[in-house]
Amino acid sequence: MKQPRELSQFAAIMIVSLIFFAWGGMTSLNDVLIPHLKAVFAMNYAQTMLIQFTFFGAYFLMSLPSGAIVSRLGYKPSIVIGLVTAAAGALLFYPAARLPSYGVFLTALFVLASGITLLQVAANPYISLLGKPEGAPTRLNLAQALNSLGTTIFPLLIGPLILSGAVLGADQLAAMSPDALAAYKTGQARSVEVPYLMLAAGLVLMAVLVFVLRIPPLREALDTGSERHHSYRHALQHSHLRWGVLAIFLYVGAEVSIGSFLINYMAQPDIGGLSEASASRYLSWYWGGAMIGRFVGAALMTVVDSRKLLALFAVVAAVLLATTMGTKGNVAMWSVLAIGLFNSIMFPTIFTSAIEGMGALTGKASSLLVMAIVGGAIIPLAQGALADHVGIQTAFVLPLVCYAYIAWYGFSGSRVDASLAVPAGQPSGAPRVMH
Repeated sequence: MKQPRELSQFAAIMIVSLIFFAWGGMTSLNDVLIPHLKAVFAMNYAQTMLIQFTFFGAYFLMSLPSGAIVSRLGYKPSIVIGLVTAAAGALLFYPAARLPSYGVFLTALFVLASGITLLQVAANPYISLLGKPEGAPTRLNLAQALNSLGTTIFPLLIGPLILSGAVLGADQLAAMSPDALAAYKTGQARSVEVPYLMLAAGLVLMAVLVFVLRIPPLREALDTGSERHHSYRHALQHSHLRWGVLAIFLYVGAEVSIGSFLINYMAQPDIGGLSEASASRYLSWYWGGAMIGRFVGAALMTVVDSRKLLALFAVVAAVLLATTMGTKGNVAMWSVLAIGLFNSIMFPTIFTSAIEGMGALTGKASSLLVMAIVGGAIIPLAQGALADHVGIQTAFVLPLVCYAYIAWYGFSGSRVDASLAVPAGQPSGAPRVMH
């Protein structure tokens, strides 16, 4: 029979995993918004990628403030604040659709992403600390599996609602009168109202749930008295964290870039020839592969070293990208969709590898890693600019380079220097941290 502490930890894992599910789904809806708003506002790829730039740019701007909030208030209050902030961002989609205004859409995305940033900073280390250290990669992979379940279900159920209207081509739009064009844009934009109002209600409900339930605060894991005497410079003295920050940057950039272009890529006549609404359903194969891979990866990590598995998955992802770049039709379409399966373990494995042995610096390390999620803003924007010049298919060379680096990190860069390990309560002047 489980002891009260174990039951409390189990309940906390379940609740936080539900939060992983929600923010995964909300993030994946960006892949639906991109072709939708591209059509509504008649933009090119680079302009449309401002959606991802704004969303993931919030990670860069808000991760350090989020780390300060977690350090001062603890994990549980920070999770509640993050959920409420994300709900406020979802509510802003209503006025954005009513106007309609691309600028207000981007503002709503920034607020939504700010809440998710705080959730990332708090929830990733929180679930890693709920139990034995050696089980941290498995726990985070399982939580990320539910994150992937959200990314699978949301595009499947909500994507067709957002993309339900007939998308008109540039020639058809040019032939419309100003009044007809304004009415068309308003009708298209308003298809996001109901989905995001529902998301806002769900986020508020989860915030209330976390607030009222008794889950372990784990403030002692923060060791705030010791952590305040350490700086981000001290954390970055650890090479496995430095290279891990870059690995997160490149991984998130590659994953988001691929997902962002999938609908437009599969709509091309020589690839899938699908309508945008039909192509949105195929996103579930990409994100669903990540979900399955995380469950399989969690099991494999009980018998295979997580770093070696990370390297292997990165190599396979690079091979699949090379395949989609060199082929057409079904082979090109399914090879790029299959990458989701091998993306699966990358984020949680990089994250847990990078914070290993960080002790009192774990909060600082977590903030830096979440800040690196800004890769989801920079790399898709760069790939969008590249796609405008050479086409989507050739532009996949950018995420291919990202996977090559991740393979190196798994094989070599993630090794922990044991001489720099930081005990949880180590004072700031200890020689292992201060060289």
